[in-house]
Amino acid sequence: MSEQIFQGKAWKFGHNIDTDIIIPARYLNTSDPELLAQHCMEGEFPGFNKAISAGDILIAGENFGCGSSREHAPVCIKAAGISCVVASSFARIFYRNAINIGLPLVEVAGVWEDAEQGNEIRVSAADGKIENLTKGKSYTAAGLPEFIRELIGAGGLIPWVRSRL
Repeated sequence: MSEQIFQGKAWKFGHNIDTDIIIPARYLNTSDPELLAQHCMEGEFPGFNKAISAGDILIAGENFGCGSSREHAPVCIKAAGISCVVASSFARIFYRNAINIGLPLVEVAGVWEDAEQGNEIRVSAADGKIENLTKGKSYTAAGLPEFIRELIGAGGLIPWVRSRL
């Protein structure tokens, strides 16, 4: 399995960012990823989808993705072009939904406290090394298990299963 490295500009959000902030309920009448991406994080950051670049990294505090179990939330983040989400902690159902659709998540303390909007961040999924290249700081999280990296590399659980049928 090739090493998965994610690098991009940091977009910093706070604690307890719930799924209604990630994708407001009024847009849940579609499951089209491109349409969902147009409204990603708009409750906290209007125009977020136009401000980010493909590969950027979302940084959040504690309990990211709390609230409902809607799969639309990680789908819209991934479709918007965010390559990876780094947070102090994740709501468990959001974590599972993100892995199932192939959005890498890394849980680690310290990054949120130190990061500033626009810092250049580099994440290695295999060994859990997170670097704030702008500030010259490094953090170590548990690396993602090989199976999870395979799911992410395949684009999520369903493409991974299809590749084995």
